[in-house]
Amino acid sequence: MRVVADRTRCEGHGMCEALAPTLFRVGDDGIVAPLADTIDEIAHDLVELVIDSCPVEALRRT
Repeated sequence: MRVVADRTRCEGHGMCEALAPTLFRVGDDGIVAPLADTIDEIAHDLVELVIDSCPVEALRRT
């Protein structure tokens, strides 16, 4: 699984990092970045929670 962050939509709320700090990081610029190119299927449920929790819908699964 791959998660893509829409840098134009991200407002730096940090929900993704709070829920999955080993998978996402909000940088000094206030924009989220996934920490890996692909995310292991073991973390599927967590990633779905993170995507659904983003208040500006800046994350999507590909």
